[in-house]
Amino acid sequence: MTNPRLIQNFSGAQALLIVPPSTVTDILAGTLMKLGLTVASVIPAGEAPWLDFGILNPEHHIVIVDGDLPLPGLAASAVPDLPPVPVVGLVGVEAPSRLKGLLQLGATGLLRKPIHGASVYAALFLAVNEHNRRRLLEERLARHEERRRGRRHVVKAILRLMQEHGLDDDAAYEALRRDAMRARQPLEAYCEALVQARPSIAAAAVTPRLARS
Repeated sequence: MTNPRLIQNFSGAQALLIVPPSTVTDILAGTLMKLGLTVASVIPAGEAPWLDFGILNPEHHIVIVDGDLPLPGLAASAVPDLPPVPVVGLVGVEAPSRLKGLLQLGATGLLRKPIHGASVYAALFLAVNEHNRRRLLEERLARHEERRRGRRHVVKAILRLMQEHGLDDDAAYEALRRDAMRARQPLEAYCEALVQARPSIAAAAVTPRLARS
């Protein structure tokens, strides 16, 4: 898999500002609009959830959150679900607890308060591209874990063919691999379906091939 495409142009994206009204400065909103983003304000309401994460689009939304707010869920022991979009944290008080809160919320870029227009682009650039890099790594790990779990089904299928047809492990593996290719399925998925089916189905899957050999 290739590395994620580097995003340098934010035109067409929408910045969702989770900040107290006093923090929504003309400098921040004006700079975001100059960079081609639309701006929407989400007024925080105590510890209540700020956003419905289900409506967020990682290709369209960027969340900008004030780290001086009481961040939701961070007082509990469980780590909150992260937004599926890039997050930029606004930093006023550089206390470790505030920075930890932004980190747990998924922030990959920071803006110091008071905000200067010249620093906004760099924060967006880092937040968006680091978020995309992390998302790619998570997808790779998920696929690796899925394949790792699937390997146990491959082993079971190999053992079954060895027992039922007197094959050695290499021949059983090759038979399964060819059958999976013929079925246009990943080997792990094919073997999982095979071992979960009735024993007669597992035997029938390779009997015609063995008869032809």
